[in-house]
Amino acid sequence: MTTHVGGLGHLSPRVWWGAAGVAVAGGAAWLATHSPYEAGHYPGCVLYAATGLYCPACGGTRATYELLHGHVGAAFERHPLVPPLYLAVALYLGYRLLRARQGRPVRTVVPSWLPVAIGVAVLVFGVVRNLPGAEFLSPA
Repeated sequence: MTTHVGGLGHLSPRVWWGAAGVAVAGGAAWLATHSPYEAGHYPGCVLYAATGLYCPACGGTRATYELLHGHVGAAFERHPLVPPLYLAVALYLGYRLLRARQGRPVRTVVPSWLPVAIGVAVLVFGVVRNLPGAEFLSPA
């Protein structure tokens, strides 16, 4: 017999997924109504402020804002990786939901090399977007 003392570990996965959904919806509602193009709503990028270089995430908030307003082309202009990232997340969550509704186990196998590959790809993107001739990758 296991005794659980305090914490939130006893909550069901359904509650965790529900809480995550509420948090995402709340964040999306805030972002949809508070433009990142207006000063004062969001903090600026520390790397850009200190060096003038774009970090790998620069433009991500503006890309998400554009997607929330249905401007897919503008989202790609602000950050070319954000729309495919959201598509991948939506497909994965759809897969999980479909499997759960079918009563089948969700099989998520992440190869050990994948997190390293993603990290390297993000770092390479961060460097390349600052090279001369790669202005199309800048969030401006």
